[in-house]
Amino acid sequence: MQNKESKDAYIHKLDECVFHTSTNSKSVVIVSDASIKNNVTMSIMHIYLHSNPVTKTIHYAVNATFTEAEPFAIRCDINQTTQILDVSCIIVVTNLI
Repeated sequence: MQNKESKDAYIHKLDECVFHTSTNSKSVVIVSDASIKNNVTMSIMHIYLHSNPVTKTIHYAVNATFTEAEPFAIRCDINQTTQILDVSCIIVVTNLI
């Protein structure tokens, strides 16, 4: 029961974070996931910028280890987002450990 309550609390905090960010035109929310198969890391990210449609981007890296997957995904997310002008806040949401 405590695990469900903890999960619900995190989801509520995430909802609040995204809501407050969506009201700021200079904030970006990135939802990212990465996976590794046969030494190929694939990072999929969805970028939400105020009043713009969600953008989906996929990046690949070859010969990446499990410990390199998370930094690779976050680096791709930030590199992609810094190309957007007038962004003052980047929030990255990932399920990677």
